[in-house]
Amino acid sequence: MTSRRQQKIARAIRESVSKTILNRLSDPRITGLVSVTEVDVSPDMKNATVYLSILTPDERKAGMTFDAICHAIGHIQHHLGSELSGKYCPHLRFEKDQKVKKTLETLRLIEQAEHEYAEHPLQEITEHPEKTEE
Repeated sequence: MTSRRQQKIARAIRESVSKTILNRLSDPRITGLVSVTEVDVSPDMKNATVYLSILTPDERKAGMTFDAICHAIGHIQHHLGSELSGKYCPHLRFEKDQKVKKTLETLRLIEQAEHEYAEHPLQEITEHPEKTEE
């Protein structure tokens, strides 16, 4: 369970990191859509895990984008420190968030199943259930 203070810091980190990635990083390896989906702040407020969702046409580009953002962690940390007013600026750690990717894959599978059902309605499949392969 997180405290209100942790939630407040997490929101500030999410906004700051998002703005920094969008407006202050000019690395050509950063492509696609990068979104800060979640931030977990430790109870002592000294560490924060930032979850990034990266949507790109292929996995290789997503990996390059994640690597470029991790490479710029000092720059991102510096901007965060200038925006937070507190005793400590949490040390950031980035993780890939696979939730959005898994959701898109699930939706794709549902759509594929709908197309297969439209091509082969359930009636045809259940018409002769007693038949077994020989």
